[in-house]
Amino acid sequence: MAPPSKRIEAFDFHPGRWIARKYVVEELLGRGWEGEVYKVIERKTGVARAAKVFYPHRNERDRAVTFYAKKLDRLRRCQIIIQYHHSETFWHRGVRLTCLISEYVEGELLSGFLRRQPGRRLPAFEALHLLHALASGLEQVHRAKEYHGDLHSDNVIVTRRGIDFEVKLVDFYPRGSPSAANTREDVIGLVHLLHETVGGRNRYAQQPPEIKAVCLGLRRDLITRKFRTAGQLREYLESFSWTS
Repeated sequence: MAPPSKRIEAFDFHPGRWIARKYVVEELLGRGWEGEVYKVIERKTGVARAAKVFYPHRNERDRAVTFYAKKLDRLRRCQIIIQYHHSETFWHRGVRLTCLISEYVEGELLSGFLRRQPGRRLPAFEALHLLHALASGLEQVHRAKEYHGDLHSDNVIVTRRGIDFEVKLVDFYPRGSPSAANTREDVIGLVHLLHETVGGRNRYAQQPPEIKAVCLGLRRDLITRKFRTAGQLREYLESFSWTS
């Protein structure tokens, strides 16, 4: 049996640090359960990339890296997915690390975007625009017989373009083989995102009927009965009538 990987809780790579002798760290973009994501500059071309460096104890025998690489490759035609390029290995304090190199996406995490908004929320009309962008993108993922598995505001990158939003998903979570149950969980995650985007529980009572008709009090049974797929949610958003 292989010895367990060394437990590292943080890398804290500083700007200017080299990765795999090919990339220079520019800034930390975020950290999560599996590792840390950095904006890096490719030494040979000067092109900005993103490097997700996995904590070794979360990536035994490169299983997490392999999962991500294969999943991102299968979903490479989905607009909501960040495009994977390749993997790299390098050493840090005597420990072998693996990272995924992907396209660098302009934008910010939805959680941070909401904190900058007045009242830390979006008006109903803008929130529904954002939900439509997410549902449309996730519909492509589901059509490819895949799922995300962990939708929340720290796993969505958002960029505002006029009245529209460009969105990307990060940090897929393995919940077994693709199934109808996993698809339903993604749809429930979308509704929870709308609920958070408009202000959460404290603002829910004041929301217009259009918001409540989607959130449905966050009741799982009602949500899955009305919106069985991301496609059905998208179609609903494109056809409902405003009451005011």
